[in-house]
Amino acid sequence: MAHWLFKSEVSTWSWDQQVAKGDVGEEWDGVRNYQARNQMRAMKVGDLGFFYHSQKEKEIVGIVEVIAESHPDSTTDDERWDCVDIKAVRALPRPVTLAMCKEDPRLAGMVLVNNTRLSVQPVTDTEWAVVLELAGDET
Repeated sequence: MAHWLFKSEVSTWSWDQQVAKGDVGEEWDGVRNYQARNQMRAMKVGDLGFFYHSQKEKEIVGIVEVIAESHPDSTTDDERWDCVDIKAVRALPRPVTLAMCKEDPRLAGMVLVNNTRLSVQPVTDTEWAVVLELAGDET
């Protein structure tokens, strides 16, 4: 299983909205960056990702699961753009801020630390474990 990070502005799509969608989940649509699109094309059902509030909050707040693999983005007729569907799994016990990630030397190579603009990112197994530790997530 691979791990990912999905970034969203609270004013566009928040963790609370993701949770409200329940098990039906939601398309992670509107991505118009080739690198982020390619990350989604590599995702498999069952992969887990962090849900990150960008802009003002700049914090990882929850865990999502990929529930549908890459398919055409319903928000455009342009066939270049795909998306995946995700559902909320659980909130983290405490958010992990971008500042916390930047301060932890174990996360020095994390894409989030080095490319904060990319909206869909891979997360290594080690980075996943460190973020869960910082969040106080024992599961």
